[in-house]
Amino acid sequence: MINSSASPDDAEVAIAAAHAGADVVRTMYGRRLARIDKGDGDFATAADVEAEKTILGVIRTARPEDAVLGEEGGRQGAVGAARRWLVDPLCGTLNYAVGTMLVAVNVALRDGAAAVADPFGGEVFFTDGETAWVRRDGADAQLAPTSTTRLVDVNLDPPFPNAPDFRAVDLLARPGFVERFRPRVVSTTLALAWVAAGKRAAYVTDGGDLSGSVHFAAGIALCRAAGCVVTGIDGAPIGASGRGLVVAADAETHGLLMSMIRNRS
Repeated sequence: MINSSASPDDAEVAIAAAHAGADVVRTMYGRRLARIDKGDGDFATAADVEAEKTILGVIRTARPEDAVLGEEGGRQGAVGAARRWLVDPLCGTLNYAVGTMLVAVNVALRDGAAAVADPFGGEVFFTDGETAWVRRDGADAQLAPTSTTRLVDVNLDPPFPNAPDFRAVDLLARPGFVERFRPRVVSTTLALAWVAAGKRAAYVTDGGDLSGSVHFAAGIALCRAAGCVVTGIDGAPIGASGRGLVVAADAETHGLLMSMIRNRS
């Protein structure tokens, strides 16, 4: 935990917060948890709520003047705060609720440091905004993206705002895709951390502007700092008018995916 008398840098705050949330997620795993209906088939569990409370406790202790946007609790803190943390305490709730360990805990300072914790893999991927690292058993190693695996994670969760112009399921069916890549569907932004770490070649999802999303902000920051190519599904920079997300380990992989997305014939 963060010592309130100390002044750790933002990356260490993000790491500590993600670690704390991951501890909650891991401890509550396997229990019969009440589901909180959020509409349209989405839900949270008691683990989501408890993990977010724990994460916010770490951030408030270390950075009491900052604001927070949490997946479960919404906006908190001073309205005019210059800095805002984006928190997704349990990305992959559906996986978690059915006993699948493919989940992540995401903590990001908007336009700054970020951390993505894998509660069951024992790794925390993090960035100070300039470089990206993974911490395991107290040791840090710099992330090095590579497309060697040829594995591409595709998010198939609704909504699909860019249909019919873009549907990820159509991408998976293209002969050119299966000739060059192998699809994976994790349905959590843990997959973004895996692109930065070289465990995946790329990640593709539909959506609008995801740069300020509690689900994606930490993963995007991590991939950018690691040197990945990060754009929308239209190839444009992500931002206010953004459309989804294509993150690739290198320019060649990104170019191949973009050509398949653009050419649907």
